[in-house]
Amino acid sequence: MVKTVQEALFDITPEIKKLAALSEKNNQIEKDLYTKYEVKRGLRDLNGKGVLAGLTNISDVCAKEIVDGKEVPCPGRLYYRGYNIKDLVNGFLAADHYGFEEISYLLLFGDLPTEKELSDFHDLLVERRVLPPNFVRDVIMKASSPDMMNSISRSILQLYSYDSKADDTSTENVLRQCLNLISQFPMLMVYGYHAYNYKMGEDLFIYAPKPELSTAENILMMLREDRKYTKLEARILDMALVLHMDHGGGNNSTFTTHVVTSSGTDTYSTMAAAMASLKGPKHGGANVKVVQMFDDMKKVVKDWTDKEEVAAYLTRLLDKDAFDKKGLIYGMGHAVYSVSDPRAEIFKDFVKRLAKEKGYEKEYNLYEMVEHMAPLIIGEKRKIYKGVNANVDFYSGLVYSMLDLPPALYTPIFAAARIVGWSAHRLEELKNVDKIIRPAYKPLAPYKEYVKLEDR
Repeated sequence: MVKTVQEALFDITPEIKKLAALSEKNNQIEKDLYTKYEVKRGLRDLNGKGVLAGLTNISDVCAKEIVDGKEVPCPGRLYYRGYNIKDLVNGFLAADHYGFEEISYLLLFGDLPTEKELSDFHDLLVERRVLPPNFVRDVIMKASSPDMMNSISRSILQLYSYDSKADDTSTENVLRQCLNLISQFPMLMVYGYHAYNYKMGEDLFIYAPKPELSTAENILMMLREDRKYTKLEARILDMALVLHMDHGGGNNSTFTTHVVTSSGTDTYSTMAAAMASLKGPKHGGANVKVVQMFDDMKKVVKDWTDKEEVAAYLTRLLDKDAFDKKGLIYGMGHAVYSVSDPRAEIFKDFVKRLAKEKGYEKEYNLYEMVEHMAPLIIGEKRKIYKGVNANVDFYSGLVYSMLDLPPALYTPIFAAARIVGWSAHRLEELKNVDKIIRPAYKPLAPYKEYVKLEDR
């Protein structure tokens, strides 16, 4: 069968396989050399402590404290602009209002808003919940992608073309761009999802956001054909957005934001780069992998209450004999936290309530069992240098599934929150740092004499 040029683009030919093998051979670096030259792989030491690469006022991740002059692991704490995340969440829950807009103001500007400041900020975001004329038709509907992170990234890059001051990196202009993107992101996400479903033969419905609704409410309203949602659903989604907004300057996508910003590039390119980082299954894509892993587990494990059967499955995961054979228990472990992830703790309380209301108690009990058993099994099978605990991704996927959110939007919802943190860090980088970020890599290849083509 003769293939078209277009089809041939996607073939992995014998020649490509041969070249790939050559690439792997000449790109291999012995792991012992990283220790010999004291390279901090992942910019972290063996205990998970990150290499100090910058300073920030925006958020702080605490996993250790000083006891008797020594650093010891402690329950994790997360601070936004100096405020404990638990206090912030409890604050807007007690006041019975949505938190996304209030905490966005805090992260961007450094202070908790007054009632008037919050009202004005909400109105500022509302007036920016618009896309350029025909943008949905000309960009989002064209070449729609099954991967929403790629779809949104493409839309963000296309917005550059509609901005007459796209390359202006003054604080005022970058703030304008960031506020636009924060406001537009839910539309880029939901419309991209609907566009792909339409391409696959489903009905198309595009709803404009409503000015009186919060960000979380608008996401649910625009996503569902009947536009209906419960207050509990909106409250939990709003909380998820707040918990995912920021996580220190060193997480992969935020560090990407700092690195790319330091080059002097535009806001749209910076956000697209951060999106590319967040998409990865070791970062924002982890919540999808958790759900997929549990879906496989529920098929394989016949009795979800049998600890021995569940333990056997977890062991097979680590032995690369189950699910995706990557040797990972997704949702377990964190680069910083070793005792507990405060975001997971906050989420867990609401997961339990939602599971009871939605009839997901059996699934919740399985998740809780894995949460308790996985660290023990990992400790038996692997040499670990710090504690292993459930991270926020462990429960967020379950929450989203109970909210009937499509898996294709799990990571984009993370991004819809994290773009606030990226914006704050971009503004901070532009204000304080005037050097491009450029760490060193030690070259290992020996110098060689050039050999003429006919002599090789």
